[in-house]
Amino acid sequence: MAISLQPSAAPAAGLRRRQLGTHLSEINVTPFIDVMLVLLVIFMVTAPLMQSGISVNLPQAETESAPAEEGLTLVVTLDKYIHIGDSIININLLERRLREAYAGRAKKVVYLKADQGLPFGYIVQIMDITKKAGIELIGINTEPVEKREGTERR
Repeated sequence: MAISLQPSAAPAAGLRRRQLGTHLSEINVTPFIDVMLVLLVIFMVTAPLMQSGISVNLPQAETESAPAEEGLTLVVTLDKYIHIGDSIININLLERRLREAYAGRAKKVVYLKADQGLPFGYIVQIMDITKKAGIELIGINTEPVEKREGTERR
């Protein structure tokens, strides 16, 4: 029985192949980062476009209206749609929705943003329904009057 202490050529060649194979199996993350940055830019550009609100042509007043601190804002468009947040409410269901929204609250305040082209009677009808729902205070949002040079309003 003869024992050879010198390494054979076959295992050394296999060891070299394994070393070369490990370097090729690493993932290149540069294209992944490029794609993520492009997606980030796309979302940053499109996000403000998705937050467009409900367009209402508010009436103008010389005094500024107080900002809505606590309370819901009812937005009434020219086509007589009533919006609470993102949902459209039927005028017949408005009283019930307001009662549900203010159940258990101590301070009951509603801010009304109504288009200036709406008939006054329709706005009074909404205010009456709001009062029936137990709302204590109704605020009306307006836009400031654009002051022209040389003319004063009396």
